Amino acid sequence: MSPSLVAALCVIGAALGVAVVVGLVVGRRTGVVREISAPGQDTADLGLSATGPTVLHFSAVWCGPCTVVRRVVDQVCDDLPAVEHVELDLDANPAAARRLSVLSLPTTFIFDADGRQRYRAAGVPKASDLRSALVPLLASPRGH
Repeated sequence: MSPSLVAALCVIGAALGVAVVVGLVVGRRTGVVREISAPGQDTADLGLSATGPTVLHFSAVWCGPCTVVRRVVDQVCDDLPAVEHVELDLDANPAAARRLSVLSLPTTFIFDADGRQRYRAAGVPKASDLRSALVPLLASPRGH
């Protein structure tokens, strides 16, 4: 085997190794509901509930995983009737998506009754994670 072929195989092997590590890191974050604090966002046009928490997710007709998110959120909202569910089409609401820094689909948010963004998940969140984030918002007055 020539030295140039060995060098090329080493470069390809290193590139594949880096790609695997990056894929594992990105995959571990997919669907994880993360607590955040995003004060001062304009949420007036998002259709959020003023009486309790709202789960809002962005979707599009071309997004396959968005259907799964819809089912998960519907299931959680059926179990927690005080929680509202709002789904916004990314293609029809690009300004709202930009304002909330939506970079991929599906993206899910949890807002409290005061319209403050409290949680965010990229990918398909687990129903148990959504419930865990929502229950404290239901238990405290006005989501504080």
